[in-house]
Amino acid sequence: MSTTEPVAAVELLDGVLQLTIATAAAGTSMDFTLINAGTEALRSLGDEVGAILLVGAGANFCAGGNVRDFASAADRGARLHELASQLHDFVRALDAAPVPVVAAVHGWAAGAGMSLVCAADIAIGGPSTKLRPAYPGIGLSPDGGMSWTLPRIVGASRASEILLTDAVVDAEEAVRLGLLSRTVADEDVRAEALRVATGFVTGPRPTYATMKKLLAQSPTATLDQQLDAERDGISAAARSNTGREGVDAFVAKRKPDYRGLN
Repeated sequence: MSTTEPVAAVELLDGVLQLTIATAAAGTSMDFTLINAGTEALRSLGDEVGAILLVGAGANFCAGGNVRDFASAADRGARLHELASQLHDFVRALDAAPVPVVAAVHGWAAGAGMSLVCAADIAIGGPSTKLRPAYPGIGLSPDGGMSWTLPRIVGASRASEILLTDAVVDAEEAVRLGLLSRTVADEDVRAEALRVATGFVTGPRPTYATMKKLLAQSPTATLDQQLDAERDGISAAARSNTGREGVDAFVAKRKPDYRGLN
């Protein structure tokens, strides 16, 4: 994946919204033309989208921000404020998406690239995948939500160590910590991530949306609150077309057909 040819920022592949976040053109650093196009696509999600796939076009998933770009700015602080705002619009739109988000993490995911790995519901990597905060090396603090997501994935103490020491996390450790869901052969990362994402397209979409909502609120909810939310969620699901189809299919010993259901 070393091509420098133009790539599509947004593609719909059999119900999967594929968003490219970086290309080889700038050393696989984050491309904000692509990021902003992705934000617009996320804000206008239609029923034709059943999953989101984050990919990089080049040797890496994303090597982080384009340091040369903001280093040349007359006001570096203003430039980074602008870029972080654009990235955070993308992260907010990604977080608001009711469908599963899958990341195909080949090669390096550094800086803001690592932040987007942390923002995904499922991240597929390969043996050569490596993650690194990369912020201390250039004297900057995190963006892209890493200071919020990382502690929730790996725990507060481990997150502090990773961020403060600018640790390089290899694929095996990333799986152990939960930063990557699993690994496949390097050459299969993108295809496997697309396969996983495509599997959600014909699944029970309202169920996925409710699961994402429950998981998002669980860190700040009490057990009592979460139990109430689960009770309300499962009872609403049972009354929905999706829930009825799922239960009826189970009883009839057939495969459920969730297409077009809510």
